[in-house]
Order: sequence, then structure tokens, then C-alpha cells
Amino acid sequence: MADPARAMKVADRIKTVTAEGLRQVIKDPDLGFVTITDVRVTGDLQHASVFYTVLGDEAQRARTAELLATHRGRLRSLVGKQLGIRLTPSLEFIADAIPETAAHMEDLLARAKAADAEVAAAAAQARYAGEPDPYRGA
Repeated sequence: MADPARAMKVADRIKTVTAEGLRQVIKDPDLGFVTITDVRVTGDLQHASVFYTVLGDEAQRARTAELLATHRGRLRSLVGKQLGIRLTPSLEFIADAIPETAAHMEDLLARAKAADAEVAAAAAQARYAGEPDPYRGA
């Protein structure tokens, strides 16, 4: 098992090499605007999970996922040449859920803001049930 610090360095290097070499390996114009968001490498440095996001609609995301799967071997070869380690990790491309999660969080925050505004409006019109100062002597 490799040192965790070494695994992090290898993951960071894979992220950089993959992001820089994506356009030179996949020369297809249908490849969307891809951002490599994270790479996680197993402790034995045999497998790398590459997380990515694609700017565009669902059809663009599907086409990009297909292209990444098709050219996975060529990307692994590029990573192997650039890393210079004995065994090149296998690559698995996973669509990152960051945009969907962020949109969901924005929706939740908007709902909370609307609920807070309703409570503030109700509090502004609230009145005491009895006299304003019940402790004032009569």
C-alpha cells in the first residue's frame, strides 16, 4: 500500500495531465466543455476515479461521457507517459454531481429566504394579546 501523501500527489498529477491532454487526445468537436473537478486514487495506486463536469445540456453530457469512455485507453496511456511510475492506474470517468447539488442548495436557500420573509412580515403586524405593558400599575 502506498503512502497517502504519495497517493494524493499522484491524484493531483493525474488531474493536471488529464485536464491538459483532454483536447489533444479527443479531437472530436462534439466533446463538450469539460472540467476535471477531482481525482481519487486507491491506496495501491492501481485505480483512479476521475470526476468531471460538462457545461451544456443533457445531450452534451451524454455525448461527452461516451467520448471519455471510448478514449479512456488513450488517456491512460498519456497519463502513464507523464507520470513515470511503474504501473499506470486504470481510469474511471465519473460525472460529478456538483452542479445538480448546487442547484438543489440554491433552491433550498431560496425557500428558506421566502419563509423567513413570511415570518418577518407576520412579526411586524403582531400585537400583544393583552395590554402592551401588563406590569404597569393601574
